[in-house]
Amino acid sequence: MQQPESHATHDLAPDLIEEIVDDVAYLVSPPDVCVKVFDLIESNDASAREIGDVISHDPSLTARLLRLVNSSYFNFPRRIDTISRAVTVLGVRELYSLVIAVTAIRSFSNLPVKLVNIDTFWRHSLYSGIIARNLARQCRILHPERLFVGGLLHDIGSLALYARQPELMRDLLLVSDGDEAILHQAELAELGFSHADVGGALAERWHLPEAMCEAIRYHHIPAYAASARIEAAIVHLAETLANRSEIGAFAESAAPETPIDPVVWEILELRAEDFDAAAVIGEAGNQFTDTAGLLLARA
Repeated sequence: MQQPESHATHDLAPDLIEEIVDDVAYLVSPPDVCVKVFDLIESNDASAREIGDVISHDPSLTARLLRLVNSSYFNFPRRIDTISRAVTVLGVRELYSLVIAVTAIRSFSNLPVKLVNIDTFWRHSLYSGIIARNLARQCRILHPERLFVGGLLHDIGSLALYARQPELMRDLLLVSDGDEAILHQAELAELGFSHADVGGALAERWHLPEAMCEAIRYHHIPAYAASARIEAAIVHLAETLANRSEIGAFAESAAPETPIDPVVWEILELRAEDFDAAAVIGEAGNQFTDTAGLLLARA
């Protein structure tokens, strides 16, 4: 595997990343409900009812969460009517992952982005999230919903760069011609960091778990993740497969030859020759329409 250009060659990179995050933070700061739920979770003694009460103060969030947990995405045998019940059935951290997913889409959609079709961006992100969750289940990873969030938010740094550096990113998008791997390398060469680095910093600002921050930061180079190689490998594989689909491609059309980093098979203990990529893409496609209607609807 070829090592990407070292970030150390650009000594100002960390400062520039922080500057970009600070510049857009007022538009993408975690809503109060996320902060309060996070604090309750960290206290380790909050009840499902307390968490439900906090979330219920946001009627729009409550409605979307209940529609989501009652959808075919989860396929529970009985209807769930309250957030506290959803916490009990799903688990605290799984429900928090969904809170992050719903509120992050709403918050990051506030960024002034004109370079790309924002609907295409979120379709790619959602498709990647669905595949990531399914892969996590296949690999028997604990709390697979967190991988859904990792996949969903893996490119949030791109939105910040599109808003903060539109002229430069326009040039790099033209150079990459719809290939995310080329775009990643072009960003490293030009900036000394990439959208993945910015995304990891934004994830930290949102108080996402360290493993999710690493999965976002290293989704193009999973071997370099220090403590979340499995999560980074799953998000890398999910993104690559999403790009091979018609609905979930990063560009306007599918990229069937998008390569998978060979280290992924080693990290996930999978055999490339036995892996049915078409089946994984197809399964996500079956789940995509209902989930998109719940998460990406404007209302």
